[in-house]
Amino acid sequence: MKKIISLLFIGIMLSLSLPVQAELVMYNTKTGKYHSLTCPWAKKCTVNCIKIEKSEAIKKGGQPCKVCGVK
Repeated sequence: MKKIISLLFIGIMLSLSLPVQAELVMYNTKTGKYHSLTCPWAKKCTVNCIKIEKSEAIKKGGQPCKVCGVK
């Protein structure tokens, strides 16, 4: 029983220490909107858009797209 509890504890600790994949979004530097990478508006944006992490887009004052609803 102690071995099972120990293995469960180790498994939980390992899962907590794994890095979390950051969500990438397409951020329009002109409008300040960010979109999911599959959003039709993100696909149309070719001039002022950069691919960055969602947290960075929010730090820059970005607002979520009303079409794709990335929140």
